[in-house]
Amino acid sequence: MSNVKLAVVFYSMGGTNYQLAKWAEEGAKEAGAEVKVLKVQELAPASVIEGNEAWKATVDATKDVPVATSEDIEWADAIIFSVPTRFGNMPSQMKQFLDIQGGLWASGKTVNKVVSAMTSAQNPHGGQEATLLSLYTSMMHWGAIIATPGYTDPIIFGAGGNPYGTSVTVGQDGKMVEDVEAAVKHQAKRTVTVAEWVKKGNQ
Repeated sequence: MSNVKLAVVFYSMGGTNYQLAKWAEEGAKEAGAEVKVLKVQELAPASVIEGNEAWKATVDATKDVPVATSEDIEWADAIIFSVPTRFGNMPSQMKQFLDIQGGLWASGKTVNKVVSAMTSAQNPHGGQEATLLSLYTSMMHWGAIIATPGYTDPIIFGAGGNPYGTSVTVGQDGKMVEDVEAAVKHQAKRTVTVAEWVKKGNQ
């Protein structure tokens, strides 16, 4: 049984990254971790959300998911982020969440957190890798330990072959093009394993 505490922090407009977060939760629990699935605060006006059926449905589907806080980040040994791609970058909702963690960072409480990330976009070259790298840049400033999936399992190739983190293409119908469930679970288990190594090394 793992003693790792994992926070899966997501932002999702159409439901894809919420699904990735739930698969990550399943994989991490299979590895024995204690898991919290958390969303970041929505910043878009309600009037805009109301005008988009998929967005509105996702807001409704995640209404009972707790909003991530600094206390959750401090609690976690490891964090998996699940975010859509916005012009080759993370969405503003996730960026704001990271930006308001200055107090944790200044007190050294982000150091040695084991982190990994996943993303989605509407086309295969829509900036997925750039999005993950933008998030990992912030993690370097945190002093976190980045645990990418790399090519640690053949399953990565079947899911599109992104070594930075699982990424998925979402079609115009809102459905995922690639089958990435197994890759997400593998990435979550790997993140938990690396966090176990770090915790043992610190004891």
